[in-house]
Amino acid sequence: MVPQTASHPASFWERYVMAVDDVTQRLERITRALTSAQVPYALVGGQAVALWVATKDPAAVRTTKDVDILLRREDVPRARAAALAIDMDYFEVVDVGMFLERDDPNPRKGVHLVWAGEKVKPENPLPSPGIDERQQLEAGKFVVSVAALVRMKLMANRDQDRVHLRDMIEVGLVERALLAELPEELAARLNLLLDEMGR
Repeated sequence: MVPQTASHPASFWERYVMAVDDVTQRLERITRALTSAQVPYALVGGQAVALWVATKDPAAVRTTKDVDILLRREDVPRARAAALAIDMDYFEVVDVGMFLERDDPNPRKGVHLVWAGEKVKPENPLPSPGIDERQQLEAGKFVVSVAALVRMKLMANRDQDRVHLRDMIEVGLVERALLAELPEELAARLNLLLDEMGR
């Protein structure tokens, strides 16, 4: 990549690549810090989907700018200390916790926290997964299980969540057997996606 200078501003493509690199570096920094501090965590959201999809077909991985981490609320003091060591500060807004870069405290570039075992919204049929519902896909990378990730995506049910679920279905991570493990409302949502994709 050509370095950015006053006479050579970064192209759109270079800026895109740098943004992706920033997300990857942020993910690596926070997971290493939490692992080093022995704070149990699990990646959730788009990064978890990307890692799971990569186990089946790396070419099918979709990039995502978000870093979302499942954390027990009682572990916040230790997690906060771990984040401070890598120049990230803890903020909480309307019960949503996040770690933001000290030199660029933009929530869009933050690490967003999901509280393990608690409902994200009161109307959700199930709470977020417990911290025990995680797997280590590679050294230092704990990811929420496929079943737990599917539940979270079905409860959020935004366009991007349905896209993520389609990606997981496409590579064979999600099959009809999972329907029996879900509450009726969530099973209906997943069944619709499976039907749509002819699975």
